[in-house]
Amino acid sequence: MAAVQLLDVTKVYACRTRAVDRLTLEARDGELLALVGPSGCGKTTTLRLIAGLERPDGGTISIGDRRVNELPPRLRDVALVFQNAAVYPHLTVRRNLGFAMHLRRRHAWWGHPWARLLAPRRWQQARAEYQEIDRRVREAAALLGITELLERRPATLSGGERQRVALGRAIVRQPAGRAAVQSRRAFAAGYARRTQAASTSPANHDDLRHA
Repeated sequence: MAAVQLLDVTKVYACRTRAVDRLTLEARDGELLALVGPSGCGKTTTLRLIAGLERPDGGTISIGDRRVNELPPRLRDVALVFQNAAVYPHLTVRRNLGFAMHLRRRHAWWGHPWARLLAPRRWQQARAEYQEIDRRVREAAALLGITELLERRPATLSGGERQRVALGRAIVRQPAGRAAVQSRRAFAAGYARRTQAASTSPANHDDLRHA
């Protein structure tokens, strides 16, 4: 994980609504940071600014040692978890968790059985990539308490379980930063106890998380 720093960040929308006004904060490497407040106070806008979905009108956003104000989302290496879990309905939980990692596999085409004979070295590399993804998926599933759900599809899951799948996908990626905007009610009670995250915050507040 990398440190995330905002320095005097401001965002003003076309209707002259000042959503974020000279916000300065820092989430250190490995730190969990929660922004808590009423609806409309700028929590989600701050997340979108960090992820690159919005551009600031002032100030500086840094991830690690890079200034990222002008970088598009795909170059910021930030994993997003939205309040409405964006999971793929046709994929199992296992495939959902590892989806981003499978897209990044360098030797994916060499994982087919025929490659074992034609290019055994590349086949071994493809197998190693697959095994690493599987290891990360199993670790994330164990952390979130969804190991028993790995072969199920989203349609058979509760809202809280789908949300944990979306969060697990961000964990598996191991990006420079993770950000989530969530309603406390979206999580199952068992997961809330395991994470021990902001247990004193009101149930209807959104959280912005970096870990």
